[in-house]
Amino acid sequence: QVQLVESGGGLVQAGGSLRLSCAASGSTFSSYAMGWFRQAPGKEREFVALVSRRARSTDYADSVKGRFTISRDNAKNTVYLQMNSLKPEDTAVYYCAAEQDMGFRYEDGDEYEYWGPGTQVTVSS
Repeated sequence: QVQLVESGGGLVQAGGSLRLSCAASGSTFSSYAMGWFRQAPGKEREFVALVSRRARSTDYADSVKGRFTISRDNAKNTVYLQMNSLKPEDTAVYYCAAEQDMGFRYEDGDEYEYWGPGTQVTVSS
């Protein structure tokens, strides 16, 4: 079992940057693939980014490619989401999620077993 807590959200102007962190505790962090998702008001939750257990592979939603970077530090039990060139449409609650199974459908939030409570990101125009 793993507990997740996000931090780093806030209010930023369009074009600005934020770095989200997700701290994990309670289990072997390196045994989990980690994802970031977001949910805007009135919209469904959507996949943002994934990093594999040892950070050998990453993937991104088309809407954030080239602007967001996911990374992890297994020594610190933390996954990061560096968000640059932010747009008003990036406004959402951002969640990190963890999954231990191999070969799961990582773009599907229902595949993840553990979730953090989320952190609000608001981008003003």
